[in-house]
Amino acid sequence: MSNQSIKQSDLEVFDPEKPLTGKKIVVTRAGAQAYGLVEQIERAGGAVIELPTIEIQPPESFAELDTAIKQIEEYDWLLFTSVNSVAPFLARLRLAGKTAASVRGLKIGAIGPETAKRLASAGITASLVPQRYQAEGILEALQPDAMKRNRVLIPRAAEAREILPETLRGWGATVDVVIAYRTALPNADVAPLAERLRQGKVDVITFTSSSTVKNFVRLFGGQNLAEVAFGCVIACIGPITARTVEEAGGRPDIIADEFTTTGLTRAIVAHFRAKSQMANKASGVQDI
Repeated sequence: MSNQSIKQSDLEVFDPEKPLTGKKIVVTRAGAQAYGLVEQIERAGGAVIELPTIEIQPPESFAELDTAIKQIEEYDWLLFTSVNSVAPFLARLRLAGKTAASVRGLKIGAIGPETAKRLASAGITASLVPQRYQAEGILEALQPDAMKRNRVLIPRAAEAREILPETLRGWGATVDVVIAYRTALPNADVAPLAERLRQGKVDVITFTSSSTVKNFVRLFGGQNLAEVAFGCVIACIGPITARTVEEAGGRPDIIADEFTTTGLTRAIVAHFRAKSQMANKASGVQDI
């Protein structure tokens, strides 16, 4: 890297207290879910540009979920693959005249700590929280032979990956997948963000799920993601989201090792720390 190609912002001393100072970061997570990520970025000194690409809506009918809840005690496992499925499940549980005590005889699985925390706030303890916060992680934590003849309930989005229910069925379990919510494309004006991207006034676009990637592209009229991003750094919460970025024509510059918003924030900080160190080294500036 030549001195002429080094931006002044790269030469600034990296601030360990506010490592994202001066960075403008787009958060595409659904509005209700975005708070945690927004707070972490702002605490690190970053400036957040919110563009929710997902709107959480109720399903067209709760009939299947209500039927499953009526016979909830007959299940062996209850698996939550998204934090978004917890609130509607609990709401329909209450409408059925049941409480958290109704599921205490079941083994509860939560795809990640955020989902487990939401369940715990309602008095439901998740006995399974995988090390990898994705469907494959849940499967890794289960024993195929132990799942034979088990009844499993998975309340989830209308559109979701099928690897979990299909694998469990292959292991001999009876799996009921019921719709607890659906995701929709919000009515958003992307023109202001498009202009900022064209002017190079955005540092990072964050994606926390494959749906956020797909909907981001849809909001921009289905354009190639690389053309929309204009060289902006793309940060992904994990490898599945990163794969979707690639399929959309983009390049995942940052992929979190820990598939949480905290892990994503840490990965962004690490990226800019490394970038600052490289720029300073190339220019002969010592970090202090």
